[in-house]
Amino acid sequence: MKLMASLFLLQACCAAAAGQYKTEIRVALDGSGDFATIQEAIDNAKSFPDERITISIAAGMYKEKVTVHSWNSRLTLKAQAPGQVTISWNDYFDKIKRGPNSTFHTATLLVQGDDFRAINLIIENTAGPVGQAIAVAAEADRCEFENCRMLGNQDTLYADGANSRQRYKDCTIEGTTDFIFGGATALFENCTIHSKSNSYITAASTPQGRPYGFVFLNCKLTAAEGVNAVYLGRPWRSFAKTVFVKCDMGPHIRPEGWHNWNAPERESTVFYAECANTGPGSNTAKRVPWAKLLPDSAADDYSPAHVLKPFPLPEW
Repeated sequence: MKLMASLFLLQACCAAAAGQYKTEIRVALDGSGDFATIQEAIDNAKSFPDERITISIAAGMYKEKVTVHSWNSRLTLKAQAPGQVTISWNDYFDKIKRGPNSTFHTATLLVQGDDFRAINLIIENTAGPVGQAIAVAAEADRCEFENCRMLGNQDTLYADGANSRQRYKDCTIEGTTDFIFGGATALFENCTIHSKSNSYITAASTPQGRPYGFVFLNCKLTAAEGVNAVYLGRPWRSFAKTVFVKCDMGPHIRPEGWHNWNAPERESTVFYAECANTGPGSNTAKRVPWAKLLPDSAADDYSPAHVLKPFPLPEW
């Protein structure tokens, strides 16, 4: 009996030890943390954890290309305060040279793990105006960015995942052409959307049948000096959905508002709409006839609870 009890206790202890893992990890460039790079910390975090793992990042410029793999679920990357931590890289389409899909290999930060959070980070692609160069590629479900800055030029933020829901709160996103693009259901709440050239803000590729695509709620649309002709969006795919609700639009927004990407057949399949916006760029008198002006009462349909609720998956 004593032997059996001892074996049982040993097995229980081994099981407990196997289940233990660090939920708080610290990264510091000077070597004072658990790891000196963000990627090292991610690679050493437990896969598919039951409890959230937080990687706290000390102040500094982290020049590295970072991937949060699909098995790195429930992971948080956090700086203690805004403006202290920058993740920086400079890949771009022609530099990667991996064929026609090279764009998707350029991201400074690639997120594939569900339930990811980023807090107080600056993520930048410093390649410059050289074509497609992603700063953040988010392909995960229940993915949140709070108080982050995403800096780049063309294709700054790739918000994708046919079945993913993402939230960007109190963030700044800047770029030139199609600098917010992809197929995710994504809510941008209280964000600053800054255009650096006369071009297009969004290029959604919303899957057919989704109730929401890109939703901008209480955002501020700004532009660099001399920028005065920016479209709200154009459809990367036929069923693109993009809606601006209660946003402050600067004078740089073009009177027509939207572009069909030289595919007039998409005018009958996209859903481009505006609701209760303000500012000089919100005048809808000369908007394209295929865009929709929603009544102010429709704003309630674009609350976080509505936009981010689960949606039916497509049939097999």
